[in-house]
Amino acid sequence: MKKNILLPVLLIAGTAAFLCWPHFSKKADFVPYKTFYTEVSENKISSADLGKGKIIFTYNGGGTRFRTDNPDSSTLKEFLLLHDVKVTEEKETGEIISIILDSFFYILFFGVIIFVFRKFISPNTFKSVRRTGVHFSDIVGMDGLKKDMLQIASMMKNPKEYAGKGMRLPKGILLEGEPGNGKTLFARALAGEADINFIPAKATDFESMFMAIGPAKVKLLFAKARRKAPCIVFIDEFDGIGTRRNYSGSAIETENTRIVTALLNELDGFTPNNGILVLAATNSREALDPALIRPGRFDAKYTVPAPDFNTRLKLIEIYSNGKNFAGNINANDLAEKFKGSSCAEIESVINTAALTAAQENRSEITAEDIENALKKN
Repeated sequence: MKKNILLPVLLIAGTAAFLCWPHFSKKADFVPYKTFYTEVSENKISSADLGKGKIIFTYNGGGTRFRTDNPDSSTLKEFLLLHDVKVTEEKETGEIISIILDSFFYILFFGVIIFVFRKFISPNTFKSVRRTGVHFSDIVGMDGLKKDMLQIASMMKNPKEYAGKGMRLPKGILLEGEPGNGKTLFARALAGEADINFIPAKATDFESMFMAIGPAKVKLLFAKARRKAPCIVFIDEFDGIGTRRNYSGSAIETENTRIVTALLNELDGFTPNNGILVLAATNSREALDPALIRPGRFDAKYTVPAPDFNTRLKLIEIYSNGKNFAGNINANDLAEKFKGSSCAEIESVINTAALTAAQENRSEITAEDIENALKKN
């Protein structure tokens, strides 16, 4: 922070010293204006610095400076130039201050621009993960969706083999489903199965108080994807940046339109064979701009459903590990109670019930604890 302040201060001080130096230099000997005028006419003067009420001049072949009065004549400068005198005009104190203030403004302005770009469009905005550490074996249930995703992973591993069969990798895949059902986990698992780079992003990464930052971040994201290919670009909360364009003219809608346009340009700017797969997760496909999710941009669309009965049983077994339930609680009954709940909700309910039992110094989780936790969630 100190270094950032020191540089502008040094620049301003240097500018002020340079411009004010003539005011503090050694005082020149005085020569009457009549003498000065005559010597100019005789071509004896080499240079003259015209200032407020005075003229500082030097003779041919000499470095000594002399001074005389300045009559502020409108023809004086022309007279000097006609006699081969090199003329400069001394800046007034007000003009010097103005230059210093202008310099400070430009330094501050460009400093703010640089800060904004470093803060909001840093090259490290989007991190590339080499290994996610997640595979489909870590996901409970949803076998049909995992089967489809395994084929995508195989295509990313062996693009030439599939290309020889006339098959291409989708440009984009849209995952739709209620929050908490594992869309992000699926994306990470796909990258893990394919053993390729994973670049996660979310809608809030593209938001900024400054206009045009969002589209610039879109370009930055895909520029990194091209450098890290083969890779998966995962955009969570996709409906936060890909909503329908309505051209209302408001600043928010204008920025949203620019972000969607930037996404369209980037999705059209790479081929299915360059090793980049865009995986977007949304809670509402209807809210997305139709041009953004049409075939050719997002070729595959999958729904991540709420866990079915068997999946809920497995989740209950996993989330109940280390917890002590009362004897009258049956896993099948719990699975029925959790019908329609997401994976995250099931985990939250069981954890909340366990916390309630612990607060009341009970070793067992009762059915009442589960019921109260369901109401809270």
